[in-house]
Amino acid sequence: MRLKADFEKVQGGGKRIADSYFSMTFRPNDLGAPRLGLAVAVRTAGNAVARNRVRRIVKESFRLAQHELPAVDLVVGARARVKDAPARDLHTSLGSLWGKVAARCASSSRD
Repeated sequence: MRLKADFEKVQGGGKRIADSYFSMTFRPNDLGAPRLGLAVAVRTAGNAVARNRVRRIVKESFRLAQHELPAVDLVVGARARVKDAPARDLHTSLGSLWGKVAARCASSSRD
């Protein structure tokens, strides 16, 4: 996702999940595929090198998990602990959160 309106729509009416490294807000879309938006702030991740590292890790994890995700718009925000965390921990955290998104969307579609 790139448009401000898309981010606002997800942030305003989406469901939220989080752990110690990331927060995710998600909302179903009508496009038939998941879309990713990133919110990695200077205060939480640090300088440009550190922010880009976090973005690369999130994008790679999303690329690997997108086939198991439902059609949702996702905004992933970084929390302060990502700055010093090893990549392995970040991948584990994201994998867990992708699973929670899929489970929450599956349970809400049954309601």
